[in-house]
Formats: sequence, C-alpha cells, structure tokens
Amino acid sequence: MKLLVDRLTETPAAYDFEVGAAWWRAHARAGTGLPEEPAEPFWVHVRARKQGEDVLLEGEVVGAFELECGRCLARYRQPLRESFRLVLEPAGTRVPGDPEAAEALARDGLCLGDELETGWYRGVEVQLDAVCLELITLALPVQPLCREDCAGLCPRCGVDRNTTACECEEVRPDSPFAALASLRGPRGER
Repeated sequence: MKLLVDRLTETPAAYDFEVGAAWWRAHARAGTGLPEEPAEPFWVHVRARKQGEDVLLEGEVVGAFELECGRCLARYRQPLRESFRLVLEPAGTRVPGDPEAAEALARDGLCLGDELETGWYRGVEVQLDAVCLELITLALPVQPLCREDCAGLCPRCGVDRNTTACECEEVRPDSPFAALASLRGPRGER
C-alpha cells in the first residue's frame, strides 16, 4: 500500500486498498498474541491531500477477525472499524531520535510521532503498511468477549454458563485478602 506524494494536490484523492490473509501473515509478527489471520479481508479507505507541504490522510480500516472469548472460550466474529486522521510533515534533514522511527522513515518513507495523528514523511513514495498494521492492532479488543453479558465458564465444573446452568455453589471469601491467608502458616506462623 503506497501513496505517491508528488501526485497529491489540495483536492482530496480517494484510495482503497484490500488487506488479505497473505498481507496479514507477512506483516503481523507471530507470537505477539495477534490473531493468525483475518476472517475476511480488511479494506483501507484513504482520502489523501496536500495541505501546503504537509500531507493529510483521513480514512478508516474495516474488517473482521475470528477471536476466542476470554470468558467462555467460544469462537466469535469480531468486526473492526477504525477511523484515522494523520498529518505528515516533511522530514527534511531531521532524523528521529528513536532508532525504530529512523528505520521506518528510511524503509517506508514515513514514521509516526508519539501520537498516532502526526508523523513525518520523506521522499515521493509513502508506504502505509506499518500504519495500517498499527491501526488494526490498536482496534483489537484487549479482552475479547463474544457478548457483553457473557457468563463464562464455571470455575468448578467447567460448564458454559451461557448454555447450561450448573449446581455449583459460588464461594465468596469473607475478605478480599482471604487469598493471602494461604501464605501464612498455621496460626499466623511463617
């Protein structure tokens, strides 16, 4: 996914990129806890224009993943829709202090600032792959839930409480610090 900066004008131009499973496997690092591949291809819709020397990118990333619920372990489809607005300033001769940002500027022609809304660009071609990956990663839920009121699994018998009621008693400790009692020996000895 690349934009040619020298072809942009003050009139917004629309670009649509399809991000499929092959792209995801090539860009998402294995072992990072990210889903293996999207349930359907992602679409990146971008409106790009020049604003003086700056480049203004606005748009959204739309797609879905198959995730596992953190409470009941059921697989479910999680739609993602993330809007973005990014203002890129020309880098000129400046070099970012962060080595990863400097490498991204050299490799992709752009690097993001400390906030996702700003960054620098260099050259006539800007690669959007890293920005797209960042947007998708940030849009993923921290605690995936198949639904807000998911009852989860019974901690005693393991039955899915969404589909079956169990007879297990729910044991609540008298104090939130009751778990610390197991760290002490009998009668408070250490």
